[in-house]
Amino acid sequence: MQALSLTKRLASEFIGSTLLLATVVGSGIMGERLAGGNIALALLGNTIPTGAMLVVLILIFGPVSGAHFNPVVSAAFALNGQLGKRDLIAYVLVQIMGAVVGVWIAHGMFDLPILQFSGTIRTGTSQWFAEGIATFGLLLTIFGCVARAPANVPYAVGLYITAAYWFTASTSFANPSVTIARSLTNTFAGIEPSNVAGFILAQCVGAGVGYILSNWLWSDWVQSNTAL
Repeated sequence: MQALSLTKRLASEFIGSTLLLATVVGSGIMGERLAGGNIALALLGNTIPTGAMLVVLILIFGPVSGAHFNPVVSAAFALNGQLGKRDLIAYVLVQIMGAVVGVWIAHGMFDLPILQFSGTIRTGTSQWFAEGIATFGLLLTIFGCVARAPANVPYAVGLYITAAYWFTASTSFANPSVTIARSLTNTFAGIEPSNVAGFILAQCVGAGVGYILSNWLWSDWVQSNTAL
């Protein structure tokens, strides 16, 4: 099948990233408002819509751009020769821009100031370790399904992130563009801007380990799909 135009693929990544962050931040605001101070209930209200939206977005945009919505995922496919270097840079830029726009949309829907910064502290060894583990598992989920059950990628990713919201101390950002965008919301889903670098570094390390292990576990698929 001939690859779709870069313009269509970038539009897909932008729109998907926008809707993802509108869901993450919007459901966080709604969950916190309805939870009556119960943080566990607020987190549940944030988790379910995010996991569900990921399934939908990957189903509709996967055939267009691959539905990465995540710089480390795009980088992993680029390393395997399935995304050009220039395309990678363009993907990352639109993923970040789309994520930021999604945050602004969520603010607008809930009548909040569009431009704001988070005051939520998320830092420390346990948080960084959690982000590394979250991103490591995400890479294994994606590459494992792509190699053996590609039709199940949307459901596997949605379920993995739903689970990771709860089993990781950081609530599983697992995505540099999401992390950057969430620093621009002083709501339930936010992260203090000075904490962003630590999260992204941990995500890159986790993704790197996940990428290496995935290429070893599913080496037959990697060799047959490299440089297509």
